[in-house]
Amino acid sequence: MSSTMIVQLLKRWVAIMSLDIFYKIIIIIYGVFIGSFLNVCIYRIPKKESVVVTRSHCMTCGGQLKWYDLVPVLSFLTLGGKCRYCKTKLSWQYPLVEFANGVGYAAIVIVKGVGIESILYCLCASALLALSVIDWRIYEIPVVFNIFIGILGIIRLLTDYRQWYLYVIGFFAVSSFLYILMIATNGRGMGGGDVKLMAAAGLLIGWKSIILALVLGSILGSIIHLVCMKIKGKDHQLAFGPYLSLGIYISMLCGNEIIQWYLNTFVQR
Repeated sequence: MSSTMIVQLLKRWVAIMSLDIFYKIIIIIYGVFIGSFLNVCIYRIPKKESVVVTRSHCMTCGGQLKWYDLVPVLSFLTLGGKCRYCKTKLSWQYPLVEFANGVGYAAIVIVKGVGIESILYCLCASALLALSVIDWRIYEIPVVFNIFIGILGIIRLLTDYRQWYLYVIGFFAVSSFLYILMIATNGRGMGGGDVKLMAAAGLLIGWKSIILALVLGSILGSIIHLVCMKIKGKDHQLAFGPYLSLGIYISMLCGNEIIQWYLNTFVQR
């Protein structure tokens, strides 16, 4: 192979890598901006307010925000975490949600690459983040998020229609069990929002991954909630949505690898 050919191959490799990095950077930035919209959803959806029509404004004085007050993370920092008009301190939730959504997108595109699966998973991650904050606050998962994730699941099924049964089984695999638990405990052991969440997510990630998500969510929920009860004195009421969401996110990110590790370690011996 001549030196000229080697140089050409290196140039092509650099061009491909540069394009891949460019795509990932764009997706991460997009994730941060979507995080800004999630803050609007987190505040307005529980109040049944429009997330589209009403302009962004200060929650204290009602002052309408300019476009330069809405730049994710940066606006919060440049304003010193205060409203431009009334100087009321702003919640750290705003930059944290924006940053977390960007990081969530970054992890997905780095692990999964750029494709239809990653796009669906990124959108699902945003819905999971928003519903987790809401459920943590008011112990309720707005149905709009479950519907949105369900739509993503239908799209996933259609784009991988040869394995349609994996997603259909996923819809019922965990949600049926949780529904029975909800009926048996008259809603005290499980909420309807959690049941719908696992049905919608199961349609998106398939039956193996949704079962893993339930296991991970249950373990994380038990550990973290016990710690919160000990340190912060939280009551026994558990918002299960955030932990199920974390389990779903981990399953989207590396569920197949975890399942394969488990099978190789404990089953195929």
